[in-house]
Amino acid sequence: MTDIVNHWIGGRTVEGTSGRTGPVTNPATGAVARHVAFASAAEVDAAVAAAQEAYLAWGQSSLARRTEILFRFRALLDSHRDEIAALITAEHGKVHSDALGEVARGLEIVDLACGITVQLKGELSTQVATRVDVAAIRQPLGVVAGITPFNFPAMVPMWMFPIAVACGNTFVLKPSEKDPSASVRIAELLTEAGLPDGVFNVVHGDREAVDRLLEHPDVKAVSFVGSTPIARHIHTTASAHGKRVQALGGAKNHMLVLPDADLDAAADAAVSAAYGSAGERCMAVSAVVAVGAIGDELVQKIRERAEKITIGPGDDPASEMGPLITRAHRDKVASYVAGAAAEGCEVVLDGTGLTVAGHEDGHWIGISLLDKVPTTAKAYQDEIFGPVLCVLRAGTYEEGLALINASPFGNGTAIFTRDGGAARRFQLEVEAGMVGVNVPIPVPVGYHSFGGWKDSLFGDHHVYGNDGTHFYTRGKVVTTRWPDPSEAPAGVDLGFPRNH
Repeated sequence: MTDIVNHWIGGRTVEGTSGRTGPVTNPATGAVARHVAFASAAEVDAAVAAAQEAYLAWGQSSLARRTEILFRFRALLDSHRDEIAALITAEHGKVHSDALGEVARGLEIVDLACGITVQLKGELSTQVATRVDVAAIRQPLGVVAGITPFNFPAMVPMWMFPIAVACGNTFVLKPSEKDPSASVRIAELLTEAGLPDGVFNVVHGDREAVDRLLEHPDVKAVSFVGSTPIARHIHTTASAHGKRVQALGGAKNHMLVLPDADLDAAADAAVSAAYGSAGERCMAVSAVVAVGAIGDELVQKIRERAEKITIGPGDDPASEMGPLITRAHRDKVASYVAGAAAEGCEVVLDGTGLTVAGHEDGHWIGISLLDKVPTTAKAYQDEIFGPVLCVLRAGTYEEGLALINASPFGNGTAIFTRDGGAARRFQLEVEAGMVGVNVPIPVPVGYHSFGGWKDSLFGDHHVYGNDGTHFYTRGKVVTTRWPDPSEAPAGVDLGFPRNH
C-alpha cells in the first residue's frame, strides 16, 4: 500500500487504529499518491485528552514564553516555505506560486500572534468608589478545535491556531482529508520550535471525527471554514453542545464594474480573481456585473486575457493554473458549463474539454466564461468553486447593487470605478463583510478580521485580527477593595502613619 499520513497527537506521530483510510490523490496525474488515516471517535478523544492535559500548564504559561516559541516557529516556517508549498501543490494541485502565496498569508497571522501581548492587554479603572478598582482581563478558553477545507491546507489552519495558542489555548486540528500532509509538517515545525507536547494536535478523518469534536465536552470552541450547508451544521451542532462557534460558509462574490471604470484594469482583475488557484477559493470573483453599455467590451477583454492562461501541472514553472482537487469535483464544475446554454447563458469560453499532454488522467478543466447570465441559472446561484466566471448585465448602479444584495451570500465584493462618491456609496450600501474598491480580492491583512455576512458566516466572530483574539479568550471583570494601610488592626505596624 502507498504511504499513510497519520495523526499527530501529544507531540508525536500516532498511527491510525480505526482501520479506515482515504485516498490522497495527485490532481495533476489522477494517481493515488498516499492514504490518510481516518480517526475514530476514540482517537479524537485521545487528541482532546492530550490537549486538555497540556492546557493545565500552557494556559498558565507566560506571554513571553508563548511568543518566544511562536517567533521560533515563524523563522522555521519561513525557512521551510518552499517545502510546504511543494506539499500543497502535490496534493491540492495549485501552482507553486499560488502555494507560496498561501504560506505567506499564513505567516501574516503568525506575525500577529507573535505580537499578541498588545491584544491581550486588560483594562483598569481606579477609584470607581472609595479605594475600589475595577479590572477587565481576558483568559483562554481551554481546548479549541479547527476544521479546515482543502483549498488552503496551510493558510486556513494558520488563520486559527497561532492566535489560539498565543492566547493560552491548546488546539486540535481536523484538516481536509484530501490534502493532509501540510498540516502534519506544520505540527513537526511547531514541535521543533519548542511548543510543548499536546498544545497542537492533528487528527485526520471524515464526518465521524468532525461530529466527535462538535460534541466533545472538553472542546470549548470550534472554528470552521467550508461550504454553507456544512457551516450551518457545524454551528447548529456545536452550539447545541454549548460551544463557542465561528463557521465561515460559501460565497458568490460579485464585482461591480461601472461605466467609468478602467476596463483594462477591471479585466485584469476579473481574470486574476476568477481563475487564480483554479477558482477554488472562497474569495474568488465568480460574478461580474457590468453596468451600462460596457458589457460587450469588458467581456471581450476578459476573453482575450483568459485565453492566454497556461494550464498545467502545479510544479511546472510555466503553469499559471493547475488542476482541480478531485475527479468528482472536476465533473461537477463541468456540469455547470454544460447546462449553461439551456438556462439562457451565452457560452463565450467552454473549458470542459481540456486535457494536458502527458497528464491525461489529471483532474483538468479549462477556463469557462459565461455572458448574459440570468439570475435563475444554476451557474449563478451556486458556489461552483472552479474556473467559471459569470457576467451579468445591469442598466444602472442601483440595479447592480440590488442584484448583489439579493444574493444569499455576503462574503466579499468589489467595485471598479474612478468615482469616489460611487465607491463610497457602494461600500456603505452593499451587504457583504469584505469590500474591495478597485481591489478584486479584498482579503483583509492579518490585523483586520476576515469574514462575511448572511449565509457566508454563522456565529458572531470573524477570524483572526481582533475578532480572533476575542473568540479565543473570554472576559473577566475583577472588582477589588483594599483597606488603607493606616486601618491595619492594632498591633500590626506597616510603617504607615495612623493619621494618613
